[in-house]
Amino acid sequence: MLERIRIVLIGTSHPGNIGGVARAMHNMGLADLALVAPRCEVLTQDSISRASGADHLLHQARVHATLEDAVSDCTLAVGASARSRTLAWPMLSPRELADRLPAECQPEGASIALVFGREDSGLTNAELQRCHAHVHIPTNADFSSLNLAAAVQVLAYECRMAWLGQADTPPAAAVDEEELATHAEIEHYFEHLERTLIDIDFHDPAQPRQLMARLRRLYLRARPERMEINILRGILSATDKAAGNPRR
Repeated sequence: MLERIRIVLIGTSHPGNIGGVARAMHNMGLADLALVAPRCEVLTQDSISRASGADHLLHQARVHATLEDAVSDCTLAVGASARSRTLAWPMLSPRELADRLPAECQPEGASIALVFGREDSGLTNAELQRCHAHVHIPTNADFSSLNLAAAVQVLAYECRMAWLGQADTPPAAAVDEEELATHAEIEHYFEHLERTLIDIDFHDPAQPRQLMARLRRLYLRARPERMEINILRGILSATDKAAGNPRR
């Protein structure tokens, strides 16, 4: 199960924090580290020192230009944030997230991304809206700021406890018998959907009214299967053809 969990860091600005995250991951048996547009050098004396023996994770970490690239093969993406600042999104506690992990990781090809934002500003609304759900660590309201490595440590610990719990408790049924759509497949659907809605004059990008964000929330909450996404794209293609835009 732990091999199917990826830690994704976006826009990290301090190499020491990347090293601290590597140490937290290795402590809990996680090994898949992805970095999105880091704002610092990854391999430095500071990052290696903070990794405290987990620097092999720094050497094998994959660097991506965008969040979409980092999670393209994932079937579940969860963003670490207190809330979506423009539109409410499904919110989990770390323990609730852990309770879901055994079933989420069970299907063949499943891959889970836990996404963390920048030290100074966290995740953007656009990044949060590319996640199926958000996870919030219930810190002291009077002092809620967590160091990046500490936040990763909390979620990594919950992941490990869920993994250890499988030895005593049979895993829950798989999320679905059919293969879930990957993040990349859903993103392609959203791109197709938005183009079609614009073409039929249902969606005006100049006055979006959070339409696409609300549709994202709907479909990500539904957890569509690959076959279902193919059906939905077929419907869009038929709509395009009927509207005189068969180019899709």
